[in-house]
Amino acid sequence: MAGRRTTNAPADIADAADAPGDPEEEAERGPLRRCIVTRERQAKELMLRFVLSPERAVVPDLGERLPGRGMWLSAKADVIERAVTRGAFAKASRGVAHVPPDLRARIEDGLRGRVRDLVGFARRAGQAVSGWQAAREWLQAGRVGLVVQAADGSPAERARLVGLRQVPVVAPMGAAELGALFGRDRAVHVAVAPGRLAERIAAEAARLAGVAAAGLETGGAPPRAAHGDPAAGGTPAG
Repeated sequence: MAGRRTTNAPADIADAADAPGDPEEEAERGPLRRCIVTRERQAKELMLRFVLSPERAVVPDLGERLPGRGMWLSAKADVIERAVTRGAFAKASRGVAHVPPDLRARIEDGLRGRVRDLVGFARRAGQAVSGWQAAREWLQAGRVGLVVQAADGSPAERARLVGLRQVPVVAPMGAAELGALFGRDRAVHVAVAPGRLAERIAAEAARLAGVAAAGLETGGAPPRAAHGDPAAGGTPAG
């Protein structure tokens, strides 16, 4: 079928699902899911869910809301590629699975949109501010659960903002894209209040970083000022 890859399960994928009573046959429940490629169990928030459409096309279910038996992958670019090339979707579904040729790009676009939506919602709810001064004031007041930085911002400037505070930092998009969420041409520094929204932004940014596998950062402590010049640069960008 033109425009998509049809896969059937090859013999080199571990066939644990064929065993009687395998947990893959159980209803999806609990906090952990098993990756159909690596066979490792992880928290579902760190993974990607897929279902088959009625036409047996593989559909990413990033919001985990679509009906059907879920197939789960670790949110990593190389795992997605292995799933496609080794026929893991066909193996897990025990039949033909039509894989879109741009599957990883679709996932990346979807995750990026989810991060944008969550940051925008945090802004509208009064749980996020942008700009060096506003973010610094929130940090000094202990009101920050997550710092969202522009991926194309300065690491030294980022270190100056956060300092030695143990605040998670993610960089899921560029300054222009981040600024658009705040009605600005550019935004480099965004502070998000502690709570569920900050946790969800961090989780989606982590999935995005794993899928994009290039140029995106996520994690806890940012680079320290000791590795850059804390006095360099003049007036920080917003």
